[in-house]
Parts: sequence; structure tokens; C-alpha cells
Amino acid sequence: MRLGIDLDGVVADFNSGWVGRYNSEFGSDITTDQVDSWDAMGDLTHFESMGAFWRWASRGDHGSVFRHLETYPGAVETLKRLVPDHEIVIVTAKPDWAVHDTFAWIADNRIPTREVHITEAKWRVPCDVYLDDSPRQIDELHRNRPEAAVCRFVRPWNDPVLGVVDIAGWDAFANFVSAHRP
Repeated sequence: MRLGIDLDGVVADFNSGWVGRYNSEFGSDITTDQVDSWDAMGDLTHFESMGAFWRWASRGDHGSVFRHLETYPGAVETLKRLVPDHEIVIVTAKPDWAVHDTFAWIADNRIPTREVHITEAKWRVPCDVYLDDSPRQIDELHRNRPEAAVCRFVRPWNDPVLGVVDIAGWDAFANFVSAHRP
């Protein structure tokens, strides 16, 4: 099967990345458990707008905030276990300034894929199973890809969606994929 896998919030720990960098640069003490909504960085930081946050995130001594994210425990290992029997298709949404850092991050972390799509219209990339954490993307995938299994990686910033499979961790995703037949 083709497995459409999101990066940030699913494979890459975006919140730990931006929170750590922000705390280091501004002497703050934000914790990742405070990130409980999709645009929490607008409420938790001093930036006057989300645009200002993203301008800050786009810069750095050694790349943007997307360049040095840690992976979630079990993410890469699970993808490596799945790749002999399935195609891992990375389907992620990023700003234009993050494209090069994203490809470098994929290489550095040895993400087992031969196919990467960086697009806001994730539903245009055909897959049998999708795994995402974005509330908007989950809704769009569910609406536009009724033939596919859409999985919501359960996070504080997303809510259950009728007809979407809730996935609480990487072992649960591997088990779902093993049991699922399109």
C-alpha cells in the first residue's frame, strides 16, 4: 500500500523544536504541554502575529526551525519496518523557505522514502492510508479521498472526526496498517 505520512507533528517533533529554540533565544520557559491548539505559538510567544512567528522561524544560524527537529520516538523505526511491504510517501505542507531544510532533514534522519510531496493540497497525492495531525488536512483528506483510510495522529490540537481512524502512537499505526486492506 501507499502510506501518505505527514512530517511535522507526526514524524518530526515540531513543537519541541520551536519551543526549545524560542526559550533559548528569548529566555522564556514555555513547555510543549502548553501547545494545545493548532496556532498556539501565537498565544504563547511575544510575536504580534503568526506572520511574525513564521518570519522568526524561517531564520537561524544553521537553517530554519524545520532543519533541526528531533524525530518522535518510534517514528523512523516503524517506517523502516513498514517499508519492505509498503511505499512510504511523505506528504507534508511547508512554506517555500523550508523546502531545502525539509529535504536535508529527511536525508539526515534517513527517512525511508523515495517520494516526497510538499503541498497544501495533500489530498491530491493518491495514497491508500494517510497519517496526519493537522485538523484542516484531516478534514480535507477525509472529504476528498473517501476510498482511502485517513488516520488522525491524536494530538492536543486536533479532535476526532467521524470516519477517521484515531492513532495514538507508532505501534498503533503499524498494527492498523498490518490489519488494513484497501
